[in-house]
Formats: sequence, C-alpha cells, structure tokens
Amino acid sequence: MEKHTAVIGSGVMGHGIAQLYALAGYRVSLYDLQEEFLMKARASIEHSLSLLVAEGVIADQSRVKALEHIVLTTDLRAAVSDAEVITEAVPEVIELKWELFEKLEQYAKPDAIIASNTSTFSIARLIEKATTPQRYIITHFFNPAQLVPLVEVVRHEKTAQEVVQKTMQLMLKIGKSPVLLKKDVPGFIANRLQTALMREAFHLLAEGVADAAQIDTVMKDGIGFRWAFVGPIETADFGGLDTWKRVMDNLAPELDAATTAPAIIEERVAEGNLGTKTGAGIYSYKDTSVSEKLCARDEQFIRLGTMKRV
Repeated sequence: MEKHTAVIGSGVMGHGIAQLYALAGYRVSLYDLQEEFLMKARASIEHSLSLLVAEGVIADQSRVKALEHIVLTTDLRAAVSDAEVITEAVPEVIELKWELFEKLEQYAKPDAIIASNTSTFSIARLIEKATTPQRYIITHFFNPAQLVPLVEVVRHEKTAQEVVQKTMQLMLKIGKSPVLLKKDVPGFIANRLQTALMREAFHLLAEGVADAAQIDTVMKDGIGFRWAFVGPIETADFGGLDTWKRVMDNLAPELDAATTAPAIIEERVAEGNLGTKTGAGIYSYKDTSVSEKLCARDEQFIRLGTMKRV
C-alpha cells in the first residue's frame, strides 16, 4: 500500500513540497481553500516536472507517475484523515496556523506527524495551543522547494524522538539534505545568514558603493560561486583563521548594524513595487518575461543540483 502524505497550502512552497513527495512514490493530498489555487499549483507542478525531464533528471514515466500520485482537494478532513505526515504550508500568520492545527488534531490519525514549513515562528510558538505537542516538528524547505536540497528541521523538547527520527529519514528519502538544529532560534540558520548578508548588500546600495546589478554580480560570481561547495566556516579554515581574525577585526566595526528593514525596501513597499510579482522592485521588470527568468533560474538550479550530486 502506498504511503500517504498531505500538504496543506498549494502556494509558492506547498506545490513544490507536494511534487517532492509524489516523485518519491507517496500518495499526496494537496489541499487549498479554492479550486483556482489548486489548478494553478497543478500547472506549476506540471511545468517543474517537465523541466526535470528536459534536463534528464527524471524519465517521462516518472513525471506521469508523480502527477498520478497527487490528488487535489478542498476537503481538509479528506486530505488528512489517513495521512502519515502532514505538512503545513499556509501563510505566516500565527492565528491561521493555530486554527489549522486545531482542525488537524481533530481530523488526522493520532500518530500522524504534523510538520510546519514556517520560516518565522519558533516551534514553541507553534505548539502553544496544541493538545498533542509530541507530534509537531518544523521542516523548513527553501524556495523552490522541489529543487533546493536543504531542509532545516527543528524540534521542541516535547517532540517525540521517534517523530524526529522518522522526519529525518523521510527528508533523506525524498532527496533532501536535512539539518537538525541543536537549538530553536528565530530565523533558524539559513535565514539568519541570509538576512545578515542582505542587510549589508542594501547598506552598500544605499551608500552608493555600487548599483544593484554590481552587488548581485559580486555575489553570483564571487562569494556565491564558492559557497555552493565550500561553506563559510570551511572558507575561514581554508583561508587561515589568523587571516580571518584580522579581516573580521578590521571590517566588523565598518559593517551595518541596522535592526529594521532598509529604507529602500520600505519605500518600494509603500509604493506597491514588491518585485517580480508587481513588475518592479529594486529592478524594473516592465520589459522582462518574469516566467522566462524563473524558468531559466530553475534550469540552472537543476544543473547545479546535478553537479553537486556527482
């Protein structure tokens, strides 16, 4: 009998997570509030699977089977009633998550694992109102979830060890690279590192040191080129800790220490210029096909992923 998993929320992250489980042979119930959302998710999954076929990562037969494994539904009870693992991927509104968890505890099997894809809330915050806290865990995927290998796994002291073990094994089975945090901290690991880098990037932009394209080039063709294979701690070891001591002693006082979003982001948000989804952000996308740019991005991610697996 096929194992069953449910993904609650078919948006930016949900459809990618559903695709991962389906490719691994799981029967997946993908739930959302409206049929329209589910149809959009289905189209995204079909496109993503076709890219994997085109890049030679999977056979067309695997694409067909994966699509057959995914059931779209607007019936929450039906989606989760026999699921072994339920992944919550709804918007980052704590009241919304609590309301959902209350229903999941009513509808799901007593031993079903409830995993949240939150990138904002601590596991302690998530389970504040839970009646079965031992089965909750965080599995934080990264966009696009179907392509980026990392999953940050966060447990609570009340989380059963069996749930932790099963979750880690499951992440490996669906082809991910799971990291189990030793401590629950806001932003976990990746978003803390990313936010520190973003803060300095926008500071350099505001100070007129370089324009946006130049800063992005430095990242893509410099630091990012190395970091795909050598992490920051390894970089320090390779460069010499004595060297990095001098670098950090000299540069740390010069770095931005802001505790709020950069002014340029505040300004763009106030203007309604939110990035690709509105046609303009820091860059203008007026004469650009965003779908083509995203497709090209995903093709490069697929190739990088293939290279890292060799």
